[in-house]
Amino acid sequence: MSAFREFIAILCNVLALIIFIRAILTWFPISRRNPIVAFLDYITEPILAPLRRIIPRIGMIDITPMIAIIILLIIASII
Repeated sequence: MSAFREFIAILCNVLALIIFIRAILTWFPISRRNPIVAFLDYITEPILAPLRRIIPRIGMIDITPMIAIIILLIIASII
């Protein structure tokens, strides 16, 4: 069971890093059709989309990536 917990913790940390990279890339004028950006969107959208339905934007700022990272890091530390 320890290997499974380790895998989940690593997966949560990697997903948090990918969400962070996606959030940083939104600051730059990169096309959404770029293969790297499309891959990051494909990986992170299943995590961010449900949070966007719950958490409203604050003006022009979308805080769902920050909330998702916090949740993933909490899950990784609990496991």
